[in-house]
Amino acid sequence: MNICMFTNAYLPHVGGVARSVAFFAQDIRKRGHKVLIVSPTFPGHEELTEEDNDVLRVPAIQNFKGSDFSVIIPLPFIISKKINEFQPQIIHSHHPYLLGDAALRAAYRRKLPLVFTHHTLYEKYTHYTPMDSDVMKRLAILLSTRYANLCSQVVAPSKSIARLIKQRGVDIPVEVIPTGVDIDFFQSGNGDKFRTLHDIPSHAPVIGHLGRLAPEKNLEYLARAVILALKQLPAKAFFLVIGAGPSDDTVRKIFSAEGLEDRLVMAGKQSGPGLSGAYKAMDVFVFSSTSETQGMVLVEAMAAGKPVIALDASGVREVVTDHHNGRLLPENTSFQEFSKAVIEFFNRPEHDRSWEKAALNTAREFSRDRCADRLIRLYESLLSRQPASRYSEEEMSDTWDKLLTSLKTEWTMLSERAKVIRHAVQGTENGKKGDDPTQ
Repeated sequence: MNICMFTNAYLPHVGGVARSVAFFAQDIRKRGHKVLIVSPTFPGHEELTEEDNDVLRVPAIQNFKGSDFSVIIPLPFIISKKINEFQPQIIHSHHPYLLGDAALRAAYRRKLPLVFTHHTLYEKYTHYTPMDSDVMKRLAILLSTRYANLCSQVVAPSKSIARLIKQRGVDIPVEVIPTGVDIDFFQSGNGDKFRTLHDIPSHAPVIGHLGRLAPEKNLEYLARAVILALKQLPAKAFFLVIGAGPSDDTVRKIFSAEGLEDRLVMAGKQSGPGLSGAYKAMDVFVFSSTSETQGMVLVEAMAAGKPVIALDASGVREVVTDHHNGRLLPENTSFQEFSKAVIEFFNRPEHDRSWEKAALNTAREFSRDRCADRLIRLYESLLSRQPASRYSEEEMSDTWDKLLTSLKTEWTMLSERAKVIRHAVQGTENGKKGDDPTQ
């Protein structure tokens, strides 16, 4: 099979979607199929040597709105030429916007099955837009739901996301296929070596976290919970953070304000042995994000034999079972109670390794081979059925363009209101309360 994947996030970007696309592409290619990935440019992508003809990089604006995301500059003719040369049999979209638009049109114009993986709760990311509001959150939900219903098949990374998007109005077939994890790789990590490289004593308790450091990950809450635990644990413990992103300084400042900067180890992005070693260097993995669709980093931690303490949320509850492979705390748990759960973990009897064993057993349910095989079977099923689209190309274009027009209208209205408010505030601050705020 020839599969063309469209994604707004890809290597070297750090994040769950980028890793998911990369892992599935690698595993599908190993089984003799061809995969073309259409992705924006990201800083450092030129250094990737394995791309060659397997990845089409679309020019993009870097670090959009202060984030670590890229926003493409539309060049439809370049994309179309490459896709025609590749001759795909399946189009797989990983986003409902930007390159998701290109995926939609590529599938319809070639009368190909279109698969959409609903990786993200998009309403949790509206703070990256100029107008973060309840209206924008509703529009984000509407956008992904309408997009899904233009596709042949939707993939949900967890059962809770499958249930949620069906409740929101997705009425085409939805199949749950999580992103797989390489169990052997994470089991092979050298935690002692990683500790030595980062000046962490060999017997010190280590509370760990890995992920993109961004506001939607609830890191301020997590930092305060960990600080409270560090203050109360009898031995000198450390907080090991792997990853990078706009919230890096936030975490550092919180620890500095508490005088615990010497207990914080910010090891940045890690890959290869550094990544597996980082997980192995931890005693417990902590996680407070409620914006996940699949707890991929939770599975990675468990593959390294590390229990997880996390807040109950979509994508998390499929991985963490309370008092079995860690703690699954109610979403409204205070950071003080979260801290208490961390302390209680370290107070367990030393001989009790049941959570560690259960964590590894859980991870095996998410092996890469198993997940890749499920996705390939889905592709094969779509090709055998050759499902007819519910819309013609003309009807699809009309439906999608009408939706985008309505979104643009709402965006314009919100932006204009924001301008009025901003001018009014500035006028008041400058002693010009009586001035026309729209001038």
